[in-house]
Amino acid sequence: MLLKTILIILLVYYSLKFLAKWLGPMLLRYAAKKTEKHFREKFEGFSSQNQQEESQVGDVIIEKKPKNKRKSSNKVGEYIDFEEIE
Repeated sequence: MLLKTILIILLVYYSLKFLAKWLGPMLLRYAAKKTEKHFREKFEGFSSQNQQEESQVGDVIIEKKPKNKRKSSNKVGEYIDFEEIE
């Protein structure tokens, strides 16, 4: 009974080890292809925007910054001067 249990455990261990060696690279290849496809789609969308902007050479585009309604002050906070005590 004990020998049979040990053999089953060893069989399961080596079969999982074999499957991991066989399926691991396949799963990594699949993930790499999906990631490459995702980045390629994002890059194509970005490059098509740049081509549209470049195709309008000669057009004058004025980009204005939005006005800040609140005024920022240069004062960050109180300054406390510490003295060293020896």
